[in-house]
Amino acid sequence: MRRIVVLALLVCYAITVVSQANGDAQSSQGHAAPGSRSVMDAHNCYPYYEWWYDRIDRALTAGTPVAIEQDLFWHTDARTGKSWSIVAHGAPISGREPTMEHYFFDRVRPVVEQALKDGNRGDWPLITLNLDFKTEETAHLEAVWQLLAKYQEWLTTAPKTVDKAVQPLKVGPILVLTGESDAQQTVFFDHVPAGGNLLVFGAAHTNTRDPMAAPEVLEPALADNYRRWWNNPWGVVEKGGQQQAGAWTEADEQRLRALVRHAHNHGLWIRFYTLDGATDKEESCNGWFRSYNFGSLQAAQARWTAAQQAGVDYIASDQYEELRALLRKGQTASLAANARCQQIPLVTNR
Repeated sequence: MRRIVVLALLVCYAITVVSQANGDAQSSQGHAAPGSRSVMDAHNCYPYYEWWYDRIDRALTAGTPVAIEQDLFWHTDARTGKSWSIVAHGAPISGREPTMEHYFFDRVRPVVEQALKDGNRGDWPLITLNLDFKTEETAHLEAVWQLLAKYQEWLTTAPKTVDKAVQPLKVGPILVLTGESDAQQTVFFDHVPAGGNLLVFGAAHTNTRDPMAAPEVLEPALADNYRRWWNNPWGVVEKGGQQQAGAWTEADEQRLRALVRHAHNHGLWIRFYTLDGATDKEESCNGWFRSYNFGSLQAAQARWTAAQQAGVDYIASDQYEELRALLRKGQTASLAANARCQQIPLVTNR
């Protein structure tokens, strides 16, 4: 019995040493470091027409840290010729859709201002703003850059240098991520002068010709100062994606872990979208897409759990409350296990 206790102590000690080493490596970035935590990513967190206007409230009520996806569309008024960015998935567009400043920045203001007042940076970034551009006009991208510059004091930034070598992040309450397109890089990175600040970070280029290819084929590049994350459909984990997924298997688990390990070894956050498990009625009344549905909450929960245990940084779902509750439960279980480890009495084999 004493030998078992001593063995348990040795295991706990080894875990502690590894955790401390990882912590030292990540200390300058805290929770912004890849692999430091799993965050609920509120997919399609914006209204459709007059419906589902409360999505951002639901996402924030679920608690921080949280990621919030905003789809952006460049709208031109046919009568006046005036153009502006709106939060919308696509046509038809009325022009009455909210702007991101109103729908996102005004809504998160109390959270951010309280965080800045408290000054407790331990959980920063509290909110990840995930930009999904549905149109990429240069004027659109430049307008979004100007909006982000207005809120620069809230944002996680990095200094722009003469090359693309990764620079330390200055972590703020909000982290802004965007897509992998070169048009976005031109405005959000190339046009930023050396000595300026990067306000938004792009995704790594992904080769999805064969979704089940080896991780290094799907994403061969290391993170650089601008491209710091990797965005993936679930079809790179389970062949055919949500619609063709069967029972969750050990092979699926190993595939998921290999992808996550590759991302973190390359200095990238990794995101998977979109993991839902709902009935047809739930899909219809909530405005969720059928293509992302595993068919049952239990099937989605199995993937959520596996993703958290594998260290996925951003787990996207339309089921904000259910996913956040599961992630909190998993985090509590992990903390409890560490606490039990610390409480084992020191017993030697005399």
